[in-house]
Amino acid sequence: MSEHKLSRTQKFILAIMPASWGRSMEESSRSWMVRCPNCEFERSVWEMGGIRWTAAGEPRWGRLCQKCGQLGGHRVYMRSVS
Repeated sequence: MSEHKLSRTQKFILAIMPASWGRSMEESSRSWMVRCPNCEFERSVWEMGGIRWTAAGEPRWGRLCQKCGQLGGHRVYMRSVS
């Protein structure tokens, strides 16, 4: 599926789901992006080791940025398909 190391949660969920659901879950999670409010570094929920499947809304997640190291309310949003 992907070249990054899967998180324990991703491994567990993929092990118990049908393969087609797993592919759908990964595709959806890769389209949800998390952006730092301080430096605007972003990466997908999937790359962060998370899952965001059949989700809605655009929450803010309080977390430390991997790039700048600052704490902030990271915006979670669906990347537009152009």
